[in-house]
Amino acid sequence: MAVNQSQLGQMFEQVLRLSKVDASQSVAILKSHYSDARTVQAATDAALRLGAKVYSVELPSFNHPTAMGNDMTAYCGDTALTGNIAAQKALEAADLIVDTMMLLHSPEQEQILKTGTRILLAVEPPEVLARMLPTEEDKARVMAAAAVLEKARMMTVKSSAGSDFRAPLGQYPTVTEYGYVDEPGRWDHWPSGFLFTWPNEEQAEGVLVLDVGDILLPFKTYARERITLEIEKGFVTRIHGGFEAEYLRDYMAYFNDPEVYGISHIGWGLQPRAQWTAMGLHDKNDGMCMDARAFYGNFLFSTGPNTEVGGTRKTPCHMDIALRRCDIRVDDLQVVAEGEVVAPAASRVR
Repeated sequence: MAVNQSQLGQMFEQVLRLSKVDASQSVAILKSHYSDARTVQAATDAALRLGAKVYSVELPSFNHPTAMGNDMTAYCGDTALTGNIAAQKALEAADLIVDTMMLLHSPEQEQILKTGTRILLAVEPPEVLARMLPTEEDKARVMAAAAVLEKARMMTVKSSAGSDFRAPLGQYPTVTEYGYVDEPGRWDHWPSGFLFTWPNEEQAEGVLVLDVGDILLPFKTYARERITLEIEKGFVTRIHGGFEAEYLRDYMAYFNDPEVYGISHIGWGLQPRAQWTAMGLHDKNDGMCMDARAFYGNFLFSTGPNTEVGGTRKTPCHMDIALRRCDIRVDDLQVVAEGEVVAPAASRVR
């Protein structure tokens, strides 16, 4: 269903209030020609109604010669901000940036966050923003799970499809996404509702099996057959199955970079309003498909870069893969059982 501009503006006002925007704040709207004009206008109007000092930074689009497809996550690292010092300084001057063009996985974003500027990414269609409008309850669920994950030293994942994966933890921090930016230097994505961390370097081991119906991003496809990933010392060493395994192998090999096979972030979804089925109702160019990343009880793992938490893998290929019906344990605590969130109690939907 369509969202009218008045509704979208009211939603942005709610999210910016949660993000502590008021008359003392400056808000920059980061945009490019492909930004959704409705989102840009709604964010601008909402910030003005809250009394903030508002300005726009518009950058030309950027396409690396290696990039394939239009998905915003299909090529990581370089962005339209790369090397544009004047624009970066203008963004660093803001208290909050509404990013409608996508800076994620870029060194420039990390530098901006270090100054204390907050960044809210908003690139999904308005209808998706409306369905997953963030709430304080969303934050409470995510933070309850984060309190467990932050202390954990091991994550294990098993499934009836054959997954049997072990990841020692502790080298990297836990990252939370609940849809708004209420602390200095915080990045978040509206919509979201999940958490993750990274395995210790070169220590993740085991097998992850994509079953029929699991989701591969940025392909934005549901698996139609099983795909098996074998993992040794933190890297995918073998991908096997049928045609879809061949497709994934060839896609990753195209980048000619061994670091694309590194296991990156791992975690689980806590957003009950995100739907596993939603991707099938959208065109592939409709946003990033945050439903797939956040749906309640998923196991979300990724491959490729880890620079956003101080790692050294700066590689352009980033896969996000959402598995259903997994059992997830952190240390001795089972947090997800066959795709249902079971612990901690405060992370469950009431």
